[in-house]
Amino acid sequence: MSFVLDPPLLVASGAAIEAAVGNDEEQARRLRGAVSILFIAVSVALYANAPGLGRIWRPFGSRSGREFMLTSGLARVDEQRISPQRHAAALSLFVLYPLWARLGSALVRSSSS
Repeated sequence: MSFVLDPPLLVASGAAIEAAVGNDEEQARRLRGAVSILFIAVSVALYANAPGLGRIWRPFGSRSGREFMLTSGLARVDEQRISPQRHAAALSLFVLYPLWARLGSALVRSSSS
């Protein structure tokens, strides 16, 4: 998806999972893990400009999957000028994906207390 859109979508997914499974923490953990893996897999494929994913990024006005991941179509990025350090910084954001899903679960738990 994108580094701008993914966090709120992951929080919403975590909240939906928590609401659906209730007190079954093991099931919630598995589902959050599956959702995080799915988001990471699609996002890495987009960042790598894997063929066939244009229908995800084109509607947002992006020129490539990588540009979509970085800006959600809100800005233009010159992919030839991205330094290795910036690639590493961008890709390190994937580490946060499971935490976003856990945040959604935690929000539901705290609101139902």
